[in-house]
Amino acid sequence: MTDTPPLAEGYEISTDPDRVDRERVHRWLSTDAYWAIGRAREKQDRAVDGSLNFGVYETVSGDQVAYARVVTDRATFAWLCDVYVDPSVRGKGIGTALVGAVRERLRPYGIKRILLATHDAHGVYEKLGFAPLEKPDQWMALYFQ
Repeated sequence: MTDTPPLAEGYEISTDPDRVDRERVHRWLSTDAYWAIGRAREKQDRAVDGSLNFGVYETVSGDQVAYARVVTDRATFAWLCDVYVDPSVRGKGIGTALVGAVRERLRPYGIKRILLATHDAHGVYEKLGFAPLEKPDQWMALYFQ
C-alpha cells in the first residue's frame, strides 16, 4: 500500500520532538493506555528522547491530539509503539492518518518490516498494510520481571 490516508482538515502532523506535549502524552499513556498504565513520567521522557516522535496537532490552537513513536535505527529495524488518539477526536481518521504518515516517513530507510503489538486495533493497522507475523514461531522475547 502506498496511499497515505488524508488527515482531517484542521490538523497537522509533525515529527518535531520539541512540539511533543510531554505532560499530555504522559497523562494519556499512564492513565488510559492499557500497555502503559502507571508508566512513570521519567521513563516516558526517556522513551520520547530515544525515539522518532510523531504528533498530530490542531492547526488553530496548536494543541496535541494524538501521538505515536517509533524505536528505530533508521536502517534495519522499526517498532511502532505508544500510538494514542485523544478520545475527543477519535472517529475522524486521525489514528489511521498518523500511522500512514509513520509508514511513509520510514519507507525511504529501506527497513524490511515495522513491528507493532496491539490488543484491540488490528483493523486500523490492517488498513495500512500491517499483517500478523508470517512465522511467529521464529520470534522470541526476553521478559524482565
